[in-house]
Amino acid sequence: MAELALIDDIRAASRLMVRELGFMDATVAATDYPPSAVHTILEIGIRGPMTSGELGDFLRLEKSSVSRLVRKLIDCGELRETQDEEDARSKLLSLTAKGRRSLEALHAFGRRQVRGALATLTDAEQRTVREGMMLYARALRQSREEDEAEAAA
Repeated sequence: MAELALIDDIRAASRLMVRELGFMDATVAATDYPPSAVHTILEIGIRGPMTSGELGDFLRLEKSSVSRLVRKLIDCGELRETQDEEDARSKLLSLTAKGRRSLEALHAFGRRQVRGALATLTDAEQRTVREGMMLYARALRQSREEDEAEAAA
């Protein structure tokens, strides 16, 4: 079992990262959008067209939140809805030309932010950060999935 000091140190580092990455601000990544909208643009841009349901599952947002978010991004010209050719009952969300420009700006902002932070570390420390973050993210997901399976049982 992890010791309390270790747990508290990881929690403190997680809170600091959230603040340093700007997620406490009303808008993030030099946009006029909240974090959920920024993540929507990034994930649809990276993964390709998806339904609102898939987006909600991926971002772990409730259906009503996804509906409002999608509507706002469509109204702002970032997303478009098109009929799914394989399932006429479904609509796929994809980026518009404006959305692709926003995606590139988000990537540039994020890469600049990470590059600046990594510049203060040695190559070995950079690799340690990457591995540690990947392991921790995977462990968080696994723990959540186990908790959900336990609650469903």
